[in-house]
Amino acid sequence: MKVKSYKWGRHTFKVHLCRKGTSENMKAKGLDFKQLNEQIRACVRVGNKNIKIDDCCGQRFICSGFSAETPTQITINGTPGNALGAYLDGGCTITVNGNAQDAVGDTMNDGKIIIHGNAGDALGYSMRGGSIFVKGDAGYRAGVHAKEYKDKKPVIVIGGKVGSFLGEYLAGGLLIALGSVGGFTGTGMHGGKIYIRTSEPPKNLSAQVIATIAENLDEIRPYIVEFAKHFGANAQEILKAQFYVLKPNAKNPYKQLYVMN
Repeated sequence: MKVKSYKWGRHTFKVHLCRKGTSENMKAKGLDFKQLNEQIRACVRVGNKNIKIDDCCGQRFICSGFSAETPTQITINGTPGNALGAYLDGGCTITVNGNAQDAVGDTMNDGKIIIHGNAGDALGYSMRGGSIFVKGDAGYRAGVHAKEYKDKKPVIVIGGKVGSFLGEYLAGGLLIALGSVGGFTGTGMHGGKIYIRTSEPPKNLSAQVIATIAENLDEIRPYIVEFAKHFGANAQEILKAQFYVLKPNAKNPYKQLYVMN
């Protein structure tokens, strides 16, 4: 990638020149998140559809607020820092070949994030649309305050263990956990659904949550199939297992936590 520098007053600016309509490889080593995002944006602006980032190590806010008019694949080799894909919009698919830190997909609106490792805390915090797939484990408070509106429906699929407070204050969307979950799942949830692959209902559920055996998995089947495709799993084997589905308890609504009669 070529870089052109120019001065304006006392300041020096760098413009990254990308080749239009081709793939682009770049190295994150030695760049802070602003420089890295500037390079990625420069490539997206000229229509590059396949961008690979090597040597990523802790840079925050990668692809924050990104959108693309045509489908764009961004592959990250390494470990991106907090808030990967925050406010992500349509047209972008981010694939991480490694682990990701906290707040992946914070308030993302559309697009897709695929993590071939583990994710930290607050995965999909306040997520409004799009989908996140995690091959391994996720930390605490995954899907906290996720919500949906009209055709926007966020989906999170986690293949491994999930920490406590999965789906805390969930207002909409689908959370799918294929491994064990921690305590207090669905605390304060008042919308959406949480599917958990388990032979027993999760413990420490609040009175605002009802857990029942999922008799029909058609709702989550497409996402299990996609998860299996991303990570080389067997979708049919996954779907043969028993799932519990968690929903808000309409007889004991969320507002009663705060409103006194």
